[in-house]
Amino acid sequence: MGGMFQVLRNAWKIQDLRRKFIFTVLLLIVYRIGAHIPIPNLDPNEFRRLIEEFGGTLGGFLDIISGGAFKNVTIFAMSITPYINSSIIIQLLTVAIPSLERLAKEGEEGRKILAQYTRYGAVILGFLQAAGLYWGMRSAVVGGPNVLNFITITLTFTAGTAFLMWLGEKITENGIGNGISMIIFAGILSRGPQAVQLIFGLYEAKAFGEGIIGILVILLILVIFVAVIAAVIWVQEAERRIPIQYAKRVVGRKMYGGQSTHLPIKVNLSGVLPIIFAMSIMAFPSTLVTMFWPNSTSKIALFFKNAQGTIWYALVYALLIIFFTFFYSVIQFNPVEIANNMKKNGGFIPGLRPGKPTSDYIAKVLNRITWFGGFFLAVVTLLPSILGSIFRVGGIWIGGTTVLILVGVALETVKQVESQMLMRHYKGFLE
Repeated sequence: MGGMFQVLRNAWKIQDLRRKFIFTVLLLIVYRIGAHIPIPNLDPNEFRRLIEEFGGTLGGFLDIISGGAFKNVTIFAMSITPYINSSIIIQLLTVAIPSLERLAKEGEEGRKILAQYTRYGAVILGFLQAAGLYWGMRSAVVGGPNVLNFITITLTFTAGTAFLMWLGEKITENGIGNGISMIIFAGILSRGPQAVQLIFGLYEAKAFGEGIIGILVILLILVIFVAVIAAVIWVQEAERRIPIQYAKRVVGRKMYGGQSTHLPIKVNLSGVLPIIFAMSIMAFPSTLVTMFWPNSTSKIALFFKNAQGTIWYALVYALLIIFFTFFYSVIQFNPVEIANNMKKNGGFIPGLRPGKPTSDYIAKVLNRITWFGGFFLAVVTLLPSILGSIFRVGGIWIGGTTVLILVGVALETVKQVESQMLMRHYKGFLE
């Protein structure tokens, strides 16, 4: 621990890194200030009541991601989620549309064009999401729904998302870490004190039991929290290494190849994306029913409204997470393409012939670790609901998606600082 603080002191002594740290902190402060500026012509109390009525896990997750801005109805209420959704859509279209795939392979210029498409998509999705919020929460509009209120509220929501998108890009360019990830990280972290206050409030209300029993329950919650963090770090960093041998070949008077290396396959290739996809799909039916048929008493409407918290809901949720884990892994990792590239460069896996046997073996290994990664994501995601039902505490902060995001962003930022330190001949965090 002392060595880590010494590294931090060394990093602070470097003028360039010190400037990046300060720049990042200042922009995150701007973000937190904006998270307290209210949307005009919206009643926050009524908006919060409606969100709690039908928002469920999705509403709670959006509130955590936005650092409380969602339920407080501030200008950053939609957070950066439209930008994330736009990025996912562009990634999927890049695989499906040849022209976009060519852009992705054109280097820096192609990536700039795709980034511009992502920005346009984020603004469009942000406006659509803002219009959906306005329509669904129209009873919270002060003065009632009208054209002026619609324009004011939807454009304010959209402008808040666009500003956060710009803020994130500036952090990426001139600060530390990925800007979008840092904004989400700051939003989630800002909810920590509230979660601690909630736990101790429940203790004082004797919700956990009296005396030593209540203390033991709180300690058990903290142990579970630490265990979840440790498990997430282990899975995020875990990888399966397939050994690769390169054949020796003579070109002129020089000999090339002959070295041994490995092909790393991360256990959690898809990160938190399968959870976000699955959550959106699970929330979609109940959100539609509540927005367009809020007073309906039909069996179908009541079924979707009351589905959350049931066993079948958790089962379908878990299956969707596993499905999207495989889906995203297939998009990111192509065994046939990797096997062909190895064959072109004279590489082979010991004991296997190049070509189809190699691609089949890589696909087999990928399927095995993807199953494990999918089950792990499903368990970690459902853990907050289990804790919430057992301990009667809002478990969404102490586990699941939020921990995955916090740990992922922290590891990514540490590695970036590590690379900056190594460039300046300092020992880094990851010795």
